[in-house]
Amino acid sequence: MGFNYGIGISSMVCLAALGMGSCAAIEEEPMPDVNATPTKLELEVPDGFPSPVYMEDNPLTEQGVLLGKTLFFDKSISADGRVSCASCHNPALAFSDGLALGAQGVSGKALERHSPALFNLAWMGNGLFWDGGSKNLESQALGPLTHADEMGMDLAELEYVLSLNPSYTEMFDAAFEDGTTAVNVAKALAQFQRTLVSADSKYDRWMGEASGVRFTDSELKGFALVKKHCASCHSGELFTDNKFHNNGIDEDFSDTSHEMIRLGRYRISHAEADMGAFKTPSLRNSMVTAPYMHDGRFGTMDEVLDHYANQVANTAYTSRLVFQNGEKAGIPLSQEDISAIKDFLHTLTDQDFIGKDYWTDSN
Repeated sequence: MGFNYGIGISSMVCLAALGMGSCAAIEEEPMPDVNATPTKLELEVPDGFPSPVYMEDNPLTEQGVLLGKTLFFDKSISADGRVSCASCHNPALAFSDGLALGAQGVSGKALERHSPALFNLAWMGNGLFWDGGSKNLESQALGPLTHADEMGMDLAELEYVLSLNPSYTEMFDAAFEDGTTAVNVAKALAQFQRTLVSADSKYDRWMGEASGVRFTDSELKGFALVKKHCASCHSGELFTDNKFHNNGIDEDFSDTSHEMIRLGRYRISHAEADMGAFKTPSLRNSMVTAPYMHDGRFGTMDEVLDHYANQVANTAYTSRLVFQNGEKAGIPLSQEDISAIKDFLHTLTDQDFIGKDYWTDSN
């Protein structure tokens, strides 16, 4: 699969007990007390970020987050034992996979959608997936778990497999009153993903007036250009409005594919204004999460910016936000502008986030 996370899913769980090999090299820690109340975990909100979206029926706990992390990197929760969540969401790529349309799933078939990066998900309250087809992280988790071309797992079988594992049984009992259930798998995965916070880039340190952090002239120019031309969608400290827009990448919206992905948000809302509209990704970490768009059609940031400068399709559904060249679709950008924007986007790369070791680091 390219990323063998199954060999080190958690310093807290003996891998021999999980059926994935020896745990001799893993530093063991005491298992959680199953009789104790789960320990509440407060999510630290970075400066300038809005309030997170809280799920009252799935509050963050230390035990739930640890369980979710363990499950995220465990290939045994797929139908053939070869695919984990991390197979398509590599931490070193801000939890993306570097592929246009991945084929790492149990069927070996290419997916119809590009695997999105995963970070700052605690602030996504307007639907998940490129078209917002899932309302929250809990329901979203069940999609790849059961999809025939992703993890392909029957939920009853998943519960059975996990219930046979004493280490998992202890962890589920410590995290949830009702123990090992498919619903709690989704809840635990959601809890872990809500802790994936990226807010320590050069940009963040510069905004916080950290000692010795300076922007170059080109970075400053790029920041000004992003605020002028891009902030209508890539807004705030999250650098996304978490909304859906048709950005003029298609002219034809007829779609006979299985998932009708080209229809965008319209597939869910059936509102004509949502035809071909897709969720705005964050600009954070964007220089390490290529390729781009819902189908990964643009391999580089240069291609993305060239699209906005020269290739925006003028359709009845194209967002008026990209009509920035008089009455013409598109954004006026010179090659010097494009270079400056890329320089600024590099300042949004959170090196600590993409460099974190999830086998040994605590949450």
